[in-house]
Amino acid sequence: MIQGIWDQFLNIIREEAGSRVVETWFKAVSLYQWDSLQHTVFLQAPNAFVKDWIVGNYLDLIQLHLGRLLNVKTLRVVFIDACQEKSQAGSSTSSKDVDLVPAVLDKPKNALLKRLQSKNRGSFNIGYKFDTFVVGPSNSLASAAAQAITEKPGHLYNPLFIYGGSGLGKTHLLHAIGNGIRARNAKASILYQTADRFVSEFINAIRFNKVHKFQSKYNNIDVLLIDDIQFISNKEQTQEAFFHIFNSLYDLQKQIVFSSDTFPQNIEGIAERLRSRLAWGLVTDIHAPSLETKVAILKRKADLHSENLADDVAHFIAMQVDSNIRELEGALVRVLAFASITKQPVSIDLSKRVLMRSQEEDAVGVNFRKIVRCISRFYPYSLSDLRSKRRNKNLSFARQVAMFLMKRTTNKSLRDIGHFLGGRDHSTVMHALDKIEQHIEKTPGFSDQLRRMEREIRR
Repeated sequence: MIQGIWDQFLNIIREEAGSRVVETWFKAVSLYQWDSLQHTVFLQAPNAFVKDWIVGNYLDLIQLHLGRLLNVKTLRVVFIDACQEKSQAGSSTSSKDVDLVPAVLDKPKNALLKRLQSKNRGSFNIGYKFDTFVVGPSNSLASAAAQAITEKPGHLYNPLFIYGGSGLGKTHLLHAIGNGIRARNAKASILYQTADRFVSEFINAIRFNKVHKFQSKYNNIDVLLIDDIQFISNKEQTQEAFFHIFNSLYDLQKQIVFSSDTFPQNIEGIAERLRSRLAWGLVTDIHAPSLETKVAILKRKADLHSENLADDVAHFIAMQVDSNIRELEGALVRVLAFASITKQPVSIDLSKRVLMRSQEEDAVGVNFRKIVRCISRFYPYSLSDLRSKRRNKNLSFARQVAMFLMKRTTNKSLRDIGHFLGGRDHSTVMHALDKIEQHIEKTPGFSDQLRRMEREIRR
């Protein structure tokens, strides 16, 4: 029964996070024991490296989906390090004695778990500091402005608006600002908030008649850091509330920092008076790093994992990733994880085997932008239209077709597809797939059109 539940969980994660995540991380983990009385699941990882990465990146998914499969609302997850468990087995009376397990997670000895616990208490990610941010031509102005803010918050570059593509370091800089100001002034009231959490918080304040408490919370902080501000688009009431919060903080010379995926004037669905305020201070961008910067980032990240990465290996990995720093770090972590699990040294040959296999999985030959170009030949909509929050009938249908073809012609997860098309969640993509399946059944000739589009995409 337990193994069956774990297999179902892996299938769900494969759909939501992608097959590469399952093959690299979750296939190395096993469901060791389930305590139904304490609502605690014990998972066994082959080593601390795998355990730390899963805890730091996928713990929420485990608690959500494994909790549903085990029919509990709140699931406690405890990881067993297989190496430690084996060494303790000799002094244990039973291999299933859970008394030895909680100490493995409840008293973390590594920096990643400490960082995670610190983050859960509402503070900043202590790994995101200026001295761990690699500066190059692509981000030097943004980095310099962010550091200047920590010296005189509210007086220099207020507000500061940092924009750029996903995974280029915007969130790192926001946390670095928070950590830097807190180091100088422990009493400063600093709040980091994502725009979608701000929206949810405001909706709950209205729902439970706590708008006054909501406004008081934001009006009494010294530094406000808002990540992905573009997600308040087309939310008129939320924008109105934020407009007044912005004015109050700005008039009191409180520091405000925004991040976004695009220039302020290009954010659709935002009131003009709010858009103008976003650009009142300094607007600076971050773009894709050069090869030299990517090599420096890889070596810095390897140092944080206590690995000595040779220059030629770093150069090889950097050459394989064109997109962003998050993908770059993901490539490095896959290489380090494979080396750790197989107990092999990190080399160009090992990196080539790991990354080339990943590229083969990716290249069912197709990428999302190619699909969008094909969609645009059949429907009069651009990528920015498909990513927008507009929901008129024809645009929504074209967006659903795009999601359907992305799922059919690539091995990307629902989450990847939703993220590419405007930050939508996996449930939205699932709904789109169902809608297109229904349309195929009801509309003669539509399946032929889809096949023509698919052939064009795969050509």
